[in-house]
Amino acid sequence: MVNLTTPTNHSAGSLNIHRPVTVFSVLTYTLLVMLVVATFIWNMLVLVTILRVRTFHRVPHNLVASMAISDVMVAALVMPLSLVHELNGRRWKLGRVLCQVWISFDVLCCTASIWNVTAIALDRYWSITRHLEYTLKTRKRISNAMIALIWLLSSVISLSPLFGWGETYSEEDMECQVSQEPSYTIFSTFGAFYLPLCVVLFVYWKIYKAAKFRMGSKKTNTITPAAEAVEVKEATQERPQTVFTARHATVTFQTDGETWREQKEKRAALMVGILIGVFVLCWIPFFLTELITPLCSCDIPPVWKSVFLWLGYTNSFFNPLIYTAFNKNYNNAFRNLFSKQR
Repeated sequence: MVNLTTPTNHSAGSLNIHRPVTVFSVLTYTLLVMLVVATFIWNMLVLVTILRVRTFHRVPHNLVASMAISDVMVAALVMPLSLVHELNGRRWKLGRVLCQVWISFDVLCCTASIWNVTAIALDRYWSITRHLEYTLKTRKRISNAMIALIWLLSSVISLSPLFGWGETYSEEDMECQVSQEPSYTIFSTFGAFYLPLCVVLFVYWKIYKAAKFRMGSKKTNTITPAAEAVEVKEATQERPQTVFTARHATVTFQTDGETWREQKEKRAALMVGILIGVFVLCWIPFFLTELITPLCSCDIPPVWKSVFLWLGYTNSFFNPLIYTAFNKNYNNAFRNLFSKQR
């Protein structure tokens, strides 16, 4: 039913909605559709692989599965409605209920995705620095607790506006957005981004320090034999090579080259670093504007808000790509999955 009391708003909205179609706009919306489809397919592929391969039915793959679920939900429930919102000239024409559903899922899924990245970084940090204490049983218990806390916190942040903490829908302005209540803005942005950001930066700093310490300790442990020492050297063309020096009945063993565990830890540290770097680059513009806008009443152009929002959504596309790129088991599982289908 048309509201005849506010013709000015609707006429202004119609001017914004029926914009001329340009080559740039067609290309932009085509790329956004491709992003939605690719995000959904890639994360579903990760989920199907985890479900079908028995060796993946353990930690840390439950954390990867939780991340993939949140990113699949972003692609299936959030990004399509965001695309409709863009096509309508950033005006919401689908009513209050669907607006509340969209915003709730948006905050829920994006917050869960961000915290899942944080949980994976923590899991890698503990497995590298405390591999003797961080047994499979302990790892499973901690990862399950982290997954439960992630979805609980995400639910609290996303559902708070439904219980009166700010408003998400404006019928007069045809706007649908995250609650702009200043207190909620501080709570949601810190709970969804700034707190996990501090955690992941601290974790990666600790991983970097641990790696640097190990490299330094390896250099100081290098042995230089004295002239009168008797040296026996078993050398081959391939590394590693084993050298032991005997002097005055003292035998010291030295192994050149990296061990299997060191190579695994180096790959894990590199994966965590790239995962965190992409996460920060994708989300920091959006959350900076989300925090600053309600507090200082700044007027940011809507087009930039859309750019920052979709840049954040792309993190759900990059997460499975980054994780699987550093895991040979996933690459082999993908090949087996496609070969069986053929």
